[in-house]
Amino acid sequence: MVFLLAFLIIPLLEIATFILVGDLAGLWPTLGMTVVTAILGAALLRSQSFATLKRARASLDRGDLPVNEVVDGLCLLVAGALLLTPGFVTDAVGFALFVPPLRRALSVRLFAMLRRHSEVRVYVNGTELDQSPSRRPRRPDRPGTPDVLPGPAAPDPRDDPDWVPEDLSDGPSIDESQWGTKPSKSKPQA
Repeated sequence: MVFLLAFLIIPLLEIATFILVGDLAGLWPTLGMTVVTAILGAALLRSQSFATLKRARASLDRGDLPVNEVVDGLCLLVAGALLLTPGFVTDAVGFALFVPPLRRALSVRLFAMLRRHSEVRVYVNGTELDQSPSRRPRRPDRPGTPDVLPGPAAPDPRDDPDWVPEDLSDGPSIDESQWGTKPSKSKPQA
């Protein structure tokens, strides 16, 4: 319902704004302003997106997840789309998304909304990571948590250089009495 209202209201606002600006400035200056804002928006998008990409690479090099940079990139993507759309209202919103403090405030609100309306759990070494002070780390051996065993993983038999899958073995077959021992390296009897 909200999207339907947006698709109805935004074009009506743009048309009204075009009429008002056209009455004040005239047809050609109004069209010129529309083209100039699109060109200026493309230049701003290019410079800020390269800076955001550079910050994302730096945070990855430090071993951090570039969460803020991803949100900045999404805001810049929306800003670019709004600036390329003809209209003064969409241009104002697009230019507002180029302001870093506004993007930070938007990302804080977005993360708060996601925290309220979704549940994401991250486990490291069997302990749930959670930054909120109201919750304690949960262990997987407590009820209501996924089945994750604490401690190191079991060794993979494929890491053994002498291990051969049973269906690909060209040597003698191993009977049940030899389980746990390595097969002999002798050639099979023909």
